[in-house]
Amino acid sequence: MKEAETAARDAGHWKFARELEAARQAALAAGAILERYYREHGYDIDSKGKDNPVTTADFEADAHLKQLLHGGFPEYGWLSEETADDGDRLNRERVWIVDPLDGTKEFIKGIPEFVVAIALTEAGAPVLGVTYNPIKRELFAGGVGFGCFVDHAPAAVSSTRTLERATILASRSETSRGEWKAYEGSMTVRAIGSVAYKLALVAAGRADATFTLTPKSEWDIASGAALILAAGGMVTDVHGEPIVFNKKSVKVPGLVASNGHLHAALEGLIGAPRKH
Repeated sequence: MKEAETAARDAGHWKFARELEAARQAALAAGAILERYYREHGYDIDSKGKDNPVTTADFEADAHLKQLLHGGFPEYGWLSEETADDGDRLNRERVWIVDPLDGTKEFIKGIPEFVVAIALTEAGAPVLGVTYNPIKRELFAGGVGFGCFVDHAPAAVSSTRTLERATILASRSETSRGEWKAYEGSMTVRAIGSVAYKLALVAAGRADATFTLTPKSEWDIASGAALILAAGGMVTDVHGEPIVFNKKSVKVPGLVASNGHLHAALEGLIGAPRKH
């Protein structure tokens, strides 16, 4: 680790330092696999359902991550988009939650907005996250109680306090369907691929918030949630509730992720229904 990260680790004797370094190295290794396929275009494309492609690169990166992380910490559970879920994770206190290639559609189209996304949860809470964009060489890493770092430099969420001055990251798919038209006059909207990448950019202070009313899977958002919490921000589901991970159903009913200052305003803007 570099100097700033070493100081952060040593100051609090952070208990997940070994896991964070393992996740960082695993993300770099999986990212190298994705970059090779991206440059050479030597992959097959299949479909897991409507608008849900999967490639050879997804599967190879997933196998490598499982070998490094689940193999390195066999007592931890495993949940990945590309690994069949046998339910064993539900009996584990700590669980790796992984998306080996978040942003597959961008990957296929040649848009460099896809990432490797790795999180570790403990008792349902995201305690560390690593998100790596192998084409832009951006490595976002951090954990709750440790801090957030981008390429070893300390990072934090933005200080923007009004929607009029805010830049909100939107889904490319949602904007292409016209789902963000109603919000464009209230703030600056920028379309970016990959949910995990958008969350990492918010954690790094490069944007102020992101939200979606579309249900997402835990592997889409776990790494980014850990990063935003580590960077001083806030993440909830669309009902304003904290997101609990490693549940039997991996679907989360949308989310709002922000620097914290904008959270209430965003919930009001989208009319987030509260649970009773």
